[in-house]
Amino acid sequence: MLAAIKKRHMRLIVDLVVNHSSDEHRWFVESRKSKDNPYRDYYIWRPGKPNPAAPNGFDPPNNYPSYFEGSAWQFDPQTKEFYLHLFAVKQPDLNWDNPKVRDEVYSLMRFWLDKGVDGFRMDVIPLISKRPGLPDLTPEELKDPSAVFANGPRMHEYLQEMNRKALAPYDTMTVGEAIGTTLAQTPAIVDERRHELNMIFNFDAVRSDMNGPMYIKPKLTDLKAIYTQHAQQLDKHSWDTVFLSNHDNPRIVSSFGDDSPEFRVPSAKLLETMLLTLRGTPFLYQGDELGMTNYPFAKLADYDDIAIKNAYKTYVASGKVAEPVFLNIVARVARDNARTPMQWDATPNGGFTSAAKAWLAVNPNYITINAASELADPDSIYHYTQRVIALRHAHKALVYGDYLDLDPSNPQVFAYTRTLGAERFLVVLNFGKAGIAYTLPAGNQAGDLVLSNLAGTPPAESHTAALNLNPWEARVYRY
Repeated sequence: MLAAIKKRHMRLIVDLVVNHSSDEHRWFVESRKSKDNPYRDYYIWRPGKPNPAAPNGFDPPNNYPSYFEGSAWQFDPQTKEFYLHLFAVKQPDLNWDNPKVRDEVYSLMRFWLDKGVDGFRMDVIPLISKRPGLPDLTPEELKDPSAVFANGPRMHEYLQEMNRKALAPYDTMTVGEAIGTTLAQTPAIVDERRHELNMIFNFDAVRSDMNGPMYIKPKLTDLKAIYTQHAQQLDKHSWDTVFLSNHDNPRIVSSFGDDSPEFRVPSAKLLETMLLTLRGTPFLYQGDELGMTNYPFAKLADYDDIAIKNAYKTYVASGKVAEPVFLNIVARVARDNARTPMQWDATPNGGFTSAAKAWLAVNPNYITINAASELADPDSIYHYTQRVIALRHAHKALVYGDYLDLDPSNPQVFAYTRTLGAERFLVVLNFGKAGIAYTLPAGNQAGDLVLSNLAGTPPAESHTAALNLNPWEARVYRY
């Protein structure tokens, strides 16, 4: 695989998960055997608080909640102590304060880099340094535990050590999943002069559709404000990322576009246009280049995600939320929306597997939404995405250019420029199922049209400030 990737002038980065391991990993199997086992200190073990009324006679060491509901502590009867798992019970957190753990991590990184891998996407990397003493969270901190769990007191020390011992000798690219990290904290991790990571994933934009109790559609003005804040706060030493979907979030066209039969294709193309022309490195999630949509989840049994199953116990089984309300919400935001099998063609299971059943059900729309049909259609989302990528590669203004939102308060149209020296691009996006007569703000007009997401429509206006935009239309002009 690596040889084929290199032949195509591509690079491969792999997932690095080192905040935690599996409870089936040999380190943890050894760690839980006894308190004096050599691997005991590879993980975070603590005695519980005696409580005769508790199931095992002990309460957890502190009130840390897990990201997947319930306590972040699991009692182990073998040694009668608790181990920390900020995520699933089967994912015990590693103890990064132990230098042996860090050396093991750097060794495994060098193992993959020596094989020719070009870098890492680092899972929840800001969580590796824990707060000394692990005190209880205050009521205020419990409102946002990530703010405490992330960016611990030794995180920067560990990342700089990682860079020095594992990354610096190689030509690598790194991007961290920066859970709990604010925009203001970002430069401390990615500023090139600090020698930590190249980039991080900031979740402000991708989670902008989760405002409000019913997870309403995002407000375009809020999304635009986020991109402006990033452009203003990240200087030339701090590189940004641009993404609106991944394996932990629903499908982009269902969350930020319109996945109806009428507008799925143009809105998916519009979103790819935006991602590939904004400031920062764009990340496209598999299937989004086909316009894959959310799965029509109807019942709890349809889900595989532990987060959904645990949330059901917390909210529905306890009577806090009615089941229909719960299922309506999670169907829109569930991670499994992005984890259904890739839709390769119209054969059974979408061509994903020859087995009778895939690990998750294939979206029923795979018959019409699949890679084979898109490759055969020159006007498909796939071929359009290729054209936007080619445009970005051909013009450095779309990579390194300054970014300016021309009309930040407009609730339907996103119009912005990318400028580098004498080269300037104008991107105009109509985020709506209604057409609109739109006038560019004073002093601006369209240049030469170089890209449009609507096939078969009359030529769009050029060299004018008055634009008649079709529903979900995207245009890119060059000056």
